Amino acid sequence: MNLVKVVYAATRSFARDELFGLTAQIRRSAISIPSNIAEGSARASRRELAQFLNVAKGSLSELETQLLIAVDLGYLEARHEVFPLLERVARLVTGFHRKATGSNPG
Repeated sequence: MNLVKVVYAATRSFARDELFGLTAQIRRSAISIPSNIAEGSARASRRELAQFLNVAKGSLSELETQLLIAVDLGYLEARHEVFPLLERVARLVTGFHRKATGSNPG
């Protein structure tokens, strides 16, 4: 949820003509992450939870790509606080997915 707040704050300064383009897409990707975690957590089986966590991981990848595009376009600094937070959330979701599936790394 904190990632969503940081993403919203970061995108407030984007160009107004990006409001319905990149800004909206970045925000949708960010919102999708905790939404899918919540929906998966409410499901009855670990298999369903794992499926929703996979969707959340996909949204994390989308968000990272979109944020890198924003950097390339000059809307966001490469050192913005969102990037380490994004990495942290990705590690947490991956760990949660491993626990849900019972798989071990490596």
